[in-house]
Formats: sequence, structure tokens, C-alpha cells
Amino acid sequence: MKYRKLGNTGMIVSDLSFGASSLGSVFHETKESEAIEAVFTAIEEGINFIDVSPYYGHYKAETVLGKALKDIPRNKYYLSTKVGRYGEKGVNTWDYSGKKAQESVYESMDRLHVDHIDLINVHDVEFADINLVINETLPALVELREKGIVGHVGVTDLQLDNLKWMVKHAPEGSIETVLNFCHYCLNDDKLGDYLELFESKNVGVINASPFSMGLLSERGVPAWHPAPQPLVEACQRAAQHCKDKGYPIEKLAVQFAISNPRIPTTLFSTANPANVKKTVAYAAEPIDWDLVKEVKEIIGDQQYVTWANS
Repeated sequence: MKYRKLGNTGMIVSDLSFGASSLGSVFHETKESEAIEAVFTAIEEGINFIDVSPYYGHYKAETVLGKALKDIPRNKYYLSTKVGRYGEKGVNTWDYSGKKAQESVYESMDRLHVDHIDLINVHDVEFADINLVINETLPALVELREKGIVGHVGVTDLQLDNLKWMVKHAPEGSIETVLNFCHYCLNDDKLGDYLELFESKNVGVINASPFSMGLLSERGVPAWHPAPQPLVEACQRAAQHCKDKGYPIEKLAVQFAISNPRIPTTLFSTANPANVKKTVAYAAEPIDWDLVKEVKEIIGDQQYVTWANS
């Protein structure tokens, strides 16, 4: 496991980090005992950054993660969660008001059984009035940072241009990190084009979803995936090519996602301890750059094709 500085936060994070969305049964139903064991395994394997949200499983992911964290020393991990996106009984809700943001932090700490959040993020800013985020949400979180309730403040989104706008227009120092998903993987590494800007603002970068939400997998894309069909088919061809070479595309995807030292950490999610060990093992092996080139050629004109968030 390699460890890298996350912007100017002072956090030294593992290059592979644990996304706890799967603990909320977001992708399929999970066993709580197995999910808790997956968290223990991640820590044992050297992962020291955990990301979650009240939105994942509509509070379930935070609740299950909290049960695991009760038995893990607090100095073993950095903890990241979010505000702004929620839900009840399968219905998505959003509230980016400063009042709700602060209330949400305390509610998350209760579910997570901690008295401090290392990184608090404004979740999926594309669903917000971004002027409200600038003028109300971020100041509310900065206030908690000044009180020592949270360590650092960040924003997350699928759309890179939204993160770019936020970093350019927010008061200096109010955004310390950005989290973006599906844009530094084998089929789309557009995040690389934004690193210079983020670095110039001393903003740390968190990458997520090395498998592009299942596009880059032998199992195949889940039915709910919003990617257009030509991209799905291109990734399926790439997965088959890797399989034919005896090199799972999941392995190549993880290795590629963590290969850029300018991106401190990449989140992957699973509720299966065996998958944690397998992913960590993938990350420890050297990457086959020739195969990367072949995969990118197969994906061809579907490189950089993206989709709307949902």
C-alpha cells in the first residue's frame, strides 16, 4: 500500500481507499456481518481512508459502518461523510441549507459512533443551487471546522466542470478537497485534465469508482447503469479481451486508477471481505501498460463518453 498527501489537509491517505456505499445495500442486498468484516479487513490490509454518506442506503451505510467503527481504534482511519443528499423509504431528497448541513453532521456522527469527522463533503453539487452551496452550505461547514467538529471540507460531483466552477468561485480555503467518480478509469481519464487547476488551488483530489460503476467488470454492467449502450458494449468487448489474456479487467482497472501519483487516493466499494483482499492484491502488482493500450483501443471512440447523474 502506498500513502500520499491529500492536498494541504495534512492527511496521508492510502492510495486505495474504502467506499462504504455497498454497506447500504446500494447495489444489491448485503449481509450486515459480512459488511462489517469487510471494514475490518480493509483496515487490516492498510487502508486508512473510509468514505460514506447518509444518502447511501438512506442512512443504512452509515449505520452499518458505525457498528464496525465501534471496534476499530480511531487513529487507524480517516473518516469522510457528506451533507446535502438524503432519502427516506426509497425516495431521494436534497437539502443544502446551512442549518440542515450542520444538523446532518451531528446526525452522521451519532450513526457512525464518532465525535469527529475528518472530512465533510457537500454531496453531488449538480443537484444544488451552487450559489447556495457557496453562500450557505460551505460557510456552515467551515464554521464546524473552526469549532473542531470536522477536520476539513470538500465537495463531490460526477460533473468535473461543476467542481471546477466551485473551486474557482468559493472563498479561498473553504474547499480543501474534491471527490469525483468515473473520470479516472480505463474508459475515461478526463479527471487528469483538471489536476493542474485543483493543484493550483491546493485542493486534494479523491478519485472514485475504478470500475466505472460496473462497466469495467467481467460480471457485466448492472441493469440500472445510466451509460449509453455503445459504451456498455465497448467495455464488454474490453472485458472479454482481458479475460482471454487471463488478466481480469477489474485488476487492470484498479491498477490504472491508482497509477497517477497526482491523485492521492481511489475509492472502491464492496461489502465482501474477500473482495477487499483481492482488490488490495491487485493494487500491489505492477500494471501491464501494453494491455492498457489495447483496452483503450478497443473502447475507441467511446472514450470519455459520460452520462448524467441520477
